[in-house]
Amino acid sequence: MRAKFVTSLLAITALAVTPFVATQAQSDQRGFTIAETGQQFRSLQAAVDKIRADRGTILIGPGRYTECAVQTAGYVIYQAAQPGSVVFDGGICEGKAAIVMRAKGAEVHGLIFENMAVTDLNGAGIRQERGSLTVTNSWFRNSQQGILTANDPTASLTIDKSTFTGLGRCGGAKGCAHSIYINKLASLKVTRSRFEKGTGGHYVKSRAPNVELTQNSFDDTKGTATNYMIDLPDGATGLIAGNVFVQGRNKENYSALIAVRAERDTWTSEGLTITNNDARIAPNVERNTVFVANWSPDRLNISNNTLDPRLKRYETR
Repeated sequence: MRAKFVTSLLAITALAVTPFVATQAQSDQRGFTIAETGQQFRSLQAAVDKIRADRGTILIGPGRYTECAVQTAGYVIYQAAQPGSVVFDGGICEGKAAIVMRAKGAEVHGLIFENMAVTDLNGAGIRQERGSLTVTNSWFRNSQQGILTANDPTASLTIDKSTFTGLGRCGGAKGCAHSIYINKLASLKVTRSRFEKGTGGHYVKSRAPNVELTQNSFDDTKGTATNYMIDLPDGATGLIAGNVFVQGRNKENYSALIAVRAERDTWTSEGLTITNNDARIAPNVERNTVFVANWSPDRLNISNNTLDPRLKRYETR
C-alpha cells in the first residue's frame, strides 16, 4: 500500500510541474504581442488597455518581468509564448497582485508568479475581483498568496495542471493568507494540480457554494505552520475525489485535513461527496488526527478513501 501511495504522489507531482522543466533557459525575447493583430507593446498594461472591452490574446515573450496590470474590461487571454519561460517577479498593482482582474473574464496559461508581497499580507499572483477566470499550466511560488478572489456570485474559477509552492502567511490582527483563497464565487474547480511547502494558512480555502477538487496532490511534508489542506468555511456541495494528501509535521493546526463549515452557516453541505482519496500523515510523525471534520448538521457522502491508520475517517464538531 505504501508503494502505491508513493507512486500516486509522484505521478501527480510530475503532472503538475512538467511544463516548467525544459523552458527556463530559453533566450529572452521580451515583450507583449496581441495575437489577433500582431501589435507589440513594451508593457503588459498597454497591451491590456488596447484590447479594451473586446476579446484578445496577449502573447508574452520569455523573460522576467517586474510589472503588473489591471484589467477592467473585456476578455483577455494571458499566454506565455513558451510555457514556463515567463516569470512575473514581485510587481504589484493597486497593492493587490500582478494581475488584477475585474472584467468579463480572463485566462492565464503557462505563467510563473513569484515574490508577491504587500503590507496587508494579501499579495497574490492574481486577484480575481469580477468575472470568471481559468488558469492552466501556471506556477505560483514564494508569495503571500497564489490566487485571491473577491465576491462575485456570477463568476467561476477553474485551475488545471498548476503548482502552488511556498505560499500562505498568518499575521496576527491582519489575519491569514492561503495558497488560494476563494471568496463567494459561484464555483471553484481545481484539477490535476499540486500544493506544497505551505508557509501558513490553508492550502485551499473556498467560500464558493460548489466545489470540484479532483486529482490534485497536497504535499505538506515540508510545510511550515500550515493548517487544513481544504477548508470550506461556509459549507459547500460538490466533489472532492482522487486527491493525494500528506499531512506534515510542522502544523499550526493539525486537527483535520478537510474542514467543512467551520466558520459560517452560509451554504448547505448536504451530499458533499468525498471519495477515492488517499490521505496520509508523513512518516515518523507521531500523531492522530481526522480526515474530515464537519461543523454542519448536513450529511456528507464519504466513501472509498484510503486512509492512514492514524487518521480517523470522520468527526462532527
